[in-house]
Amino acid sequence: MSETTHDGTVATGAGSASSADDGLTPADLAAKYGLAVSGARPGLPAYVRQLWGRRHFISSFARARVSAQYTQARLGQLWQVLTPLLNAAVYYFIFGLLLGTDRGVDNFIAFLVTGVFVFTYTQSSVMAGVRSISGNLGLIRALHFPRASLPLALTLVQLQQLLMSMFVLLAIVLMTGEVPRTAWLLVVPALLLQSLFNAGLAMVMARLGSKMTDLAQLMPFILRTWMYTSGVMYSITHFTAHAPAPVQLALQLNPAAVYIDLVRFALIDSFTADQLPPHVWAVALGWALAMGVGGFVYFWKAEERYGRG
Repeated sequence: MSETTHDGTVATGAGSASSADDGLTPADLAAKYGLAVSGARPGLPAYVRQLWGRRHFISSFARARVSAQYTQARLGQLWQVLTPLLNAAVYYFIFGLLLGTDRGVDNFIAFLVTGVFVFTYTQSSVMAGVRSISGNLGLIRALHFPRASLPLALTLVQLQQLLMSMFVLLAIVLMTGEVPRTAWLLVVPALLLQSLFNAGLAMVMARLGSKMTDLAQLMPFILRTWMYTSGVMYSITHFTAHAPAPVQLALQLNPAAVYIDLVRFALIDSFTADQLPPHVWAVALGWALAMGVGGFVYFWKAEERYGRG
């Protein structure tokens, strides 16, 4: 029963329906009325389904970033190709001409340019991943979507840039005397495995970069060290011939070196199987799965904390 008081409000009796919730905890009330925590992390299968549902957003976001990336430069998207080419020219001058690291390497120009282009793909994916959350806080706080969409979209941007660069890489390889052969098709699975590795690494760096604001400033030094230990400008097999076996193995199993060597093996006839680390395809697959799956799970575990300040 209820009655209207002198001030117009409605008073409810002790036996009214609202008393049915008395004594319930907030958790009980949420369960009773089907309420959920805003921004709570979904289960892993549900998260994967959400990402698949946002696949058009991911591809559109990537295309927009590619189009906008060099809008202020006079040469526009040509810089996607010019940047690794200029880096290769600098490295050739320093390491090929001045330091002589081309000794023992046939077709050093193709060897060097392949290493630079392939490593640049991983390097750019890492740097894009570091900034993917911290650089898009406005978007994250305004819209609800799986946050992994951002590092995945930015990795897709780097893949699109690599595919454009591959035409230049193939032209350089041809100009250095290489002849197209069936082995060139091995570039496709090598880059697919590298892409899975890069995506996982980008998600790891995205989570770290979301809290470590100085990580973006530190990463160029880390990446430069990684490049120097990945055989981009020299042959790991040649320069570690007299090194201790553990050092040789560590350098050969370096994931960046593995993917570089696979592309070199595919494109350069003089880069033979005896220059590859043992079980190289299994190693490449292992790195791709470990980083791809592990990086995805690592990123997902902090899903509800991105953009919270």
